[in-house]
Amino acid sequence: MKKFLLIALVAALVLPLFANGSQESASSAGFAPTKDITWYCTSKPGGGSDIYTRAISDAATANGWLSKAPLVNYKTDGAGEIGRNEVANTKQNADYTLLTFNSGDLMPMVANTNNRIKNFTPIAIMATDKQLLFVNPEKAKYKTFADAIAAAKAGTQVVIAGSKGDDLELYGMLIKELGLKENQMAYITNDSTADAITSGLGGHVDFVMSKPAAASEYVKANMLVPVLALSTSRFAGNLSSAPTLSEVDSKYNNVELPVWRGVVGPANMSEDAAKFYSDMLKKVSESKEWKEGYLASYSLESSYMDYQEAKAYMEKYEADYLKKIGK
Repeated sequence: MKKFLLIALVAALVLPLFANGSQESASSAGFAPTKDITWYCTSKPGGGSDIYTRAISDAATANGWLSKAPLVNYKTDGAGEIGRNEVANTKQNADYTLLTFNSGDLMPMVANTNNRIKNFTPIAIMATDKQLLFVNPEKAKYKTFADAIAAAKAGTQVVIAGSKGDDLELYGMLIKELGLKENQMAYITNDSTADAITSGLGGHVDFVMSKPAAASEYVKANMLVPVLALSTSRFAGNLSSAPTLSEVDSKYNNVELPVWRGVVGPANMSEDAAKFYSDMLKKVSESKEWKEGYLASYSLESSYMDYQEAKAYMEKYEADYLKKIGK
């Protein structure tokens, strides 16, 4: 009798573990944050990455998908590499650590450090962004980009300010298409787009390369005017006056370098936490605040990928880029 009771008790304890044909872990009930989330942003406040981070946070908290807004930690040292390395190596609070991460962060990271996507947990890709060139209308030497091309080819150095990563890569594509050398149309690399805009507002450079989000408030105030859409088509709204490169001169092909914007966590983040944040970000991507607020206001395209799709996409992007730069 005792033997029968023991067998029955063991069966009662074990059966639920194998109810779905496999043993479930204690974490199968899922993850939900019970303490503060730290969200790293490796660009300065006011830039495109900051606006993106806060747009997600605002939509998530407004709709109750997060009970409390994450604490944004700006880590811009070393062009953002220190912040990215800190997140990659986070162990103790891995399930409560997020990082705003885009293709412009990935490119310098893999080119200049040993950090790789395998050192992070991809959570989602949310949107695709593109760039424009802007001038300060009060201090601009060139009212159109056609004037700047002519000046550069005549021997006057033209200077563009922008951020690192994708901006620098796009600059290289632009001068190659124009048939110019770096000493003819130079580029000043800043730690953030906000810094590049500051130099443009001060009249220290001829053009500023920026994504719509970072430049938006200055365009509304007529402190910056878009003069070139680095895209295969024009932007909408108050950016629509900027022609594409082929519209500036039909002998040139349009150049663009779409930038994907995503979110990652530390490598040590649990799958349950990654799934929770991925699902939360999907809800954000479908929200009115995101579509009509963030995407529409800053001329981005929706491109949501969940944590599994984002992982595959980021790994392939990294592999293709490493091959391109010969690493």
